Amino acid sequence: MCGATEGGLSLDGVNVAKEAVIQGQVLRGTEPVGNAYVRLLDRTGEFTAEVPTSATGHFRFFASDGEWTLRTLAPKAEPVDNKVVAAVGSVAEVIVSI
Repeated sequence: MCGATEGGLSLDGVNVAKEAVIQGQVLRGTEPVGNAYVRLLDRTGEFTAEVPTSATGHFRFFASDGEWTLRTLAPKAEPVDNKVVAAVGSVAEVIVSI
């Protein structure tokens, strides 16, 4: 993910008023986990999208309004699911601990 800034991803160039953004960081303890995969599953558990984390453990999705599940897959860790609600005009920030 380019544009990473300390404390999170930059929203430069993102019109948050027109987008439902889900973003965050994957951590093992206090260390970022690069090259993990974060999947976006819809309300029924169906796969919608997947992104790898950056070297700083960051990820971002643009979703539609509603409830989603983030499934994080990383080496030497069990899969981790996190529920998140996306809404146009807001940014859902998620920290995933593995």
